[in-house]
This record gives sequence, C-alpha cells and structure tokens, in this order.
Amino acid sequence: MEAEPLPRKLAAILYADVAGYSRLTGADEDATHHQLRQALDLVGAAIEQYKGRVVHYAGDAILADFGTVSNALSCAAAAQEQLQARNELLPEERRLMFRMGVNIGEVIEDRGEIYGDGVNVAARLEALADPGGICISESVRTAIGKKLPLYYEFLGEQSVKNISSPLRAYAVRSQEPATDAISPPELAGKPTVAVLPFANMSDASDDEYFADGITGDIITALSKNRWLSVAARNSTFLFKGQSVDVRRLARDLGAEYIVEGSVRRAGNRIRVSAQLLDAKSGNHIWAEHYDRDLDDIFAVQDEITETVAGRIEPELGSFERRRVERKPTHNLGAWDCYHLGMVHMYAFTSEDNREAQKLFRRAIELDERFAQTHARLAYCMVLEMVYFDAEPSQSVLDEALSLAQSAVALDDQEAFCHLAVARVHLARREFALALIACEAAITLNPHNAVSYCAFADALANSGRLEDSITAFEEAIRLSPNDPWRFAFYSYGSQAHLMNGRFELAVQWARKAILQPRCQYWAHAHLAAALGRLGKTDEANAAMAELLKIKPEFSCTYARQKLFYIESADQVEEYIDALRDAGLPE
Repeated sequence: MEAEPLPRKLAAILYADVAGYSRLTGADEDATHHQLRQALDLVGAAIEQYKGRVVHYAGDAILADFGTVSNALSCAAAAQEQLQARNELLPEERRLMFRMGVNIGEVIEDRGEIYGDGVNVAARLEALADPGGICISESVRTAIGKKLPLYYEFLGEQSVKNISSPLRAYAVRSQEPATDAISPPELAGKPTVAVLPFANMSDASDDEYFADGITGDIITALSKNRWLSVAARNSTFLFKGQSVDVRRLARDLGAEYIVEGSVRRAGNRIRVSAQLLDAKSGNHIWAEHYDRDLDDIFAVQDEITETVAGRIEPELGSFERRRVERKPTHNLGAWDCYHLGMVHMYAFTSEDNREAQKLFRRAIELDERFAQTHARLAYCMVLEMVYFDAEPSQSVLDEALSLAQSAVALDDQEAFCHLAVARVHLARREFALALIACEAAITLNPHNAVSYCAFADALANSGRLEDSITAFEEAIRLSPNDPWRFAFYSYGSQAHLMNGRFELAVQWARKAILQPRCQYWAHAHLAAALGRLGKTDEANAAMAELLKIKPEFSCTYARQKLFYIESADQVEEYIDALRDAGLPE
C-alpha cells in the first residue's frame, strides 16, 4: 500500500541565524545566551507582527513561514532594523548580528514543521548574507517588484551546497547600492541587440516563414548569453517589411546594436546574409554572407550567433560570454512544420490554433527529439480550451502535461519548454508547480515577457494578487509591443477584478481591447467591472459588444471556460457580476 503523499503548500520562508555565535559563546557563554534569548524574542515578535508563523527555533537560528512574500521581506527588514538599534546600545563584543535569507518555494508540511528545497534555499541564502543583512532569491526579487522601499543588489549566480543549480541571489539594502555594485543581467547597463526579421529574397513568397524561422532561432540563441540583452522577438517583428532608420530603432527598442539580414533559398542551397550595425550611428560593424547546403542550416545559425556575440563581447568587460548547447532538430521537414506551426499559432484564431497543432504533431512524427514542438503543441492545446472551441478535458490536460514534460526532458535549457509546463499546470490548477516552472523559465531567459505573464497568473490564482500585478507590469515593460500583450492586460484586469479594484479592472480591460488579436474575455472583464461599479449603461453596452463578438457566451459558458480558477466562490462572484451586467444564463 502506497504511503499517502504529505501535504504541500507554497510559502514565503524566512531563515535567520546569528553570525559568529560560537566565537561569542566562547568569550562569555552565559551573557551571550542571555542576549540571544532577547534577540530571538525580538525577531519572533516581528514575525508575529507581519502575520508569519515561527516554525521552530534551532539554537541560534529561527525558521518562519509567511503567506505573502511582502510580509516575509518586510519582517526581515524590520527585524534587522530593530536589532541594529538594540546593538548600538551594547558594547561591540556583546552585539549579536543576524544573517537572514528569504525565499519563495513549495514546502512539505508535516506536524507543524516544513521541509523541502524551499527551506533549503532559504538557509543557503542566509549563509550568503552579510552579518546584519538580508539575502533573497530571484523569485522573491521578481515577486516583490517595487512594492517595498528597499534596494536590491545582484550578487551573481552562487553555487551552494546541496542545491543542484546555481542560485541567482540579491542582497537587500535600505539605501541605493553604490554604482560599482554588480547589477542583475536584466537591469545592468549591458549592451542590447535587436535582431530584425530577415528579409525573404526567395522567388517563392511561401518561403517567408523560412526567413522568420532563422530570425527567431538567432534571437533564441543570442538570448542565452546572460551578459547580453536581446530585444524580444515580438517587439522586433513589428518592424517587419519596413524601411526604418536604425537610429529610430535605437530609441524605440533601447538597442545599441542591430542585426539585420536576408535569406535566399534555391533548391537545396541557401544563402544567409547578415550584418551588425551600431544603432546610434548607423555605421556597419561587421557583415558576412554564408552559402550552404540546407543540411548545414544550423551550423550557419551558430556561426552567425558566435560572430555577433564575439564582436560585441569587448564592450562588456567583466561579463563572461556563456555558450549554451543547443539541441535543434536536424530534420528539415520537422523544422519547416515547426515554423509553419508558429505562423498559425501567432494568428490566434480557433482555425489557426487547430492547424498549428496539426503541424506540431507532424513535426514530432518527423523528429520526436525536437523539444520545442512538444512544448508548443502542449501550449496550443491549453489555449484551445481557454479561448477557443475545445471543452475542458482532463485527458487532454494529461496529454499536454506529458508533452510539456517531454520537452523539458529533451532540452532543459530552453526557457519555453519550462513555460509550457507552467501553462499546463496553471490550467490544471496546480499553481505551486506552475510558479516553480515559471521561475525556471525566467532564470533561463529573463527577457521573456510571456513567462512573466504566466508567473503573474500563477500568483493571482494563489491569492497573491498584489504581487501578480507587479509581474504583469514587468511583462508589459519587457515587451510593450508583444503580439500577446492583450493577454497581459486582460489577465491583469481579471486580477484587479478578483481583488475588488474595479476601476483598475476597467482601465486594464480597455487597454486589452485596444490591442490587436484581443480575445473576448477582456470584454467580459470590462462588463463585470463596470457592473460592480454600478455603471449600468456602460456595463450593458460592454455586454452587448461581448455578445456581438461571442454570441454563445453565457453564464453557463463562462462557468465552463473558467475551469482553471480553483475557487468556486470566485467563479460564482465573477458570474454574478456578468449576470448583473445583462449576461443570459
């Protein structure tokens, strides 16, 4: 008989320990122990004040968990401030200095104790902190955003005992760090490169997707260099087919460098031309063309990527170029099917979604080790249930999860594979697992706006609505012209609605509706929020527009499509708001 699984939960974890306690006890054991009891009482009172729970005391250490990351970090900051004030009244040899670590993670809860990697990471972060200081994980940094009047200094990737992957750690400061402090890759003054869509110079217009595919692959490869900022694909593709002054691009995309080029395919031969430009001056830095058999297409992509990275690297000084092994398909038929599927996926209609799934399935048949096709297929299967015609199905969700997990098994260094896992867990209402997968995706590619959107959605459905809005805002900041940006605003509107902030829900819904390819849910959020504000005429008008776009939308339909929301009360409250706005049963 299998043991029943222990209960798990997502928690914000605080671990605090006294720096140099053994040395202090050696000097005066009784006095030190007396000081320790008073200091632990002070920290315990702060934990209670910020609605945390002391899990246990272990000698000179204390472990606590909190329902929100803002409470955990606020508690740590307040406790350190109080400890510092207390120490100023004591002789230096009697002062106790705590190190503190804060992490968000899934924990096992058993008999009042908590266990697991979430706790282990908090303990490792504590060891990285300065005496009297606080160290946090990247998941905490992302969730907290600008919510607290604190500053965060990136400490780099830290290899620590018993944790398989390096930790991206941040020191918390009460004042802005000095300008020579290390900055996080996504915030540092790193050079930014924008890769414009390569022009299709082939005789057949049907080869357009081929040029787009090469562009996307180069962007993906470049983005894996942590010392380099790469403009999002979705932002640069807005300029497709346009003749744009590179200096305008420097302003619009915040880029110092531009990569542009063309692709010509003829029979089994391909010519790829590429050039690197200084975006501010418009001057050429480097240009090259490559004539290859199609069998060598991936070598060409690697060659271009290496050359561009190598030419930019001298600008970076201390940042080390990292080359991450890529695992592309070497089956050109699979590659063709994959990029044609991407074209249909980005069209974002029911018909295109079905066609994308067919093409991704065909790509898997041609090359079952092509990780991205598994991930994209899983993603499209979930989108079809949320937005389009498919009814929610546990068997489909099971298949989608298996596909997404296969994608990660095939290529665990590809951010989108982890994002697909997160998206499926969201649909399955497994929010703690979704958060973990989102963190993996963001760690691998901190510039991917869609990962932040999924992260925000997982936070919202975990009840952390304030944190979710911060993450939605980060998604918008990272890719303000994203073709999926309607979803950033629409899901943000829903989070505001769930949080009772109806005016903000209206504002975000209206922003969503203005975006290309916006789906009907934004109109539903608008009608519900206006109804809750008592703006009956506006709510009725919004409802009329919703039913014009989606005639079959009803209370029953909404209830069915909101299968991914765990709280039945929240679903019914939302439907009541729609009913008040005039939605039929």
